[in-house]
Amino acid sequence: MDSASAGPAAPDTDASTPVPRVTGGIHVPLVTPYAADGGVALDALEALAHEVLDAGAAGLVALGTTGEPSALDADERRAVTETVARICHERSAALTIGVSGGDGTRATAAALESLGHRWPHAAALVPVPSFTRPTQDGVVAHFRALTATAGVPLVVYNVPYRTGRHLGADALREIAALPRVAGVKQAVGALDADTVALLADPPPGFAVLAGDDVFAPALLALGAHGGILASAHLLTGRYVRLAEAWRDGDVRRARALGAGLSRVAGRLFAEPNPSVIKGVLHAEGRIPTAAVRLPLLPASGAAVEAARRETEIARAQWEAEG
Repeated sequence: MDSASAGPAAPDTDASTPVPRVTGGIHVPLVTPYAADGGVALDALEALAHEVLDAGAAGLVALGTTGEPSALDADERRAVTETVARICHERSAALTIGVSGGDGTRATAAALESLGHRWPHAAALVPVPSFTRPTQDGVVAHFRALTATAGVPLVVYNVPYRTGRHLGADALREIAALPRVAGVKQAVGALDADTVALLADPPPGFAVLAGDDVFAPALLALGAHGGILASAHLLTGRYVRLAEAWRDGDVRRARALGAGLSRVAGRLFAEPNPSVIKGVLHAEGRIPTAAVRLPLLPASGAAVEAARRETEIARAQWEAEG
């Protein structure tokens, strides 16, 4: 397997060959596969990227939570980003790159400036500041400061069970009105009142993307524009059809797809992400190992088997229904 130090050259970022922005559809936050020697398996990452795009994914996310970015060193993060960016460029797929400056606005702004210089056709997935737990007004001010200098569109990552700060519908509307804010990955761990209010009257030009896999079918039913969904490594085409079914008003089809996908997602997230997903991908021969890096531990055999079984049940059901 390729090592991270042997990463491919960066793609030509000539503005004459634009890459789509994140506006809707299903985007897959790619896992970072590891080889038997513990290094990053870039060839497996490339294969995964092509597989999900072949199945209809609208775009890819590099260095999202599912990609274990905090467990990668700087060279590995660079190699992963270069690989995913090159494939998005070749396939005219939307590219999103996870960015974090920890708790600080200055550090996040610096990371965004670097990203904009290197990958001007990307969008940046930027989480609400963690640990410091600023007020909602403080979070709005944080994103206002970022948009003053960012050269790429921002997708707000609203994930309170990781950051410790809930961001309500009113605050999201304020952030949506800022320049260069493209949307939100809404991952609040529930179908809450703020999410319902936001989807009932979404800001113009602001993409609301489902970010909790189990709740994604419900958010799509309420009008979410798409999703950034780790479970879409598996059954990618079914997630794409689910989004299309709600868009086209095919309620019967959408409900059937959504029920099955929620059950699969529940199994895939039974243990800390991405351990079960990696276990299933390895069992299917799509990545060379199921390894994750500490402090994560590999998924239990029982969790992987349960997820595989639920995935096969869903596949068989949909094949029988045609």
